[in-house]
Amino acid sequence: MLRSFMLRPFQFSSLLIFAGAFVGTLVSALFACAQSQIPAADAIPTLTFTLDFPGSQPEHYSIRILSTGAAHYRSNGRLSDESSADSASATIDNFDFDFTLAPETRQKIFDLAAKAGYFKKDVASRHKGMAFTGEKTLAYKDAQRSSESTYNYTTIPAVEEITSLLQNIAATLEFGHRLQYDHHYQKLALDEELKHMEEIAHDNELADVRAIQPILEQIVADPSIINMTRARAQRLLEGSGAH
Repeated sequence: MLRSFMLRPFQFSSLLIFAGAFVGTLVSALFACAQSQIPAADAIPTLTFTLDFPGSQPEHYSIRILSTGAAHYRSNGRLSDESSADSASATIDNFDFDFTLAPETRQKIFDLAAKAGYFKKDVASRHKGMAFTGEKTLAYKDAQRSSESTYNYTTIPAVEEITSLLQNIAATLEFGHRLQYDHHYQKLALDEELKHMEEIAHDNELADVRAIQPILEQIVADPSIINMTRARAQRLLEGSGAH
């Protein structure tokens, strides 16, 4: 004769506690596993370049580049060349800009960093009589290493090349900053700025013009801007490979 099976109250409560503990442990394990698949911020290879050059425009800037291609630029200096650096009324212009590097540019930068030994050794040249062109610092960080070197001038080919490339990127971003300002406040100044930008680009002193593609496209699409100016912006877009 079969007997009915029924859990006593204390047995049922114990079973619920055990099941809750098991589910909680399982959820924690799954969460920890998912978290382990997300790289920590410090594990993402990151290169930073800073330049400090009092009296120049801008006087300070930094570029932070992740191996994913995501990048951030920040600069500050006097609002215009006419502003006196010693004047209490001088207006400081701060510029922050997030952008994405073209894959080929990002790859070149990190390849050059590797060739330079990730700046673990002093890269500065000790030759006397070199003109001051700004205090520069290259830094690299990933899960295994963290190093940096500060210099005015270097004779290491990989460092020379990466410095030139990063300065050209900064020049591109500063053009974008001025174009954005002119587009909002003084459209008649756009043509001269774009003409200057074309000349600099012709001399290969700009890099990754695609980083400022949005502002160039805004100028091209603005019917209130004269056709010649819009054509300059269009040529720069086409020369950058942005369509």
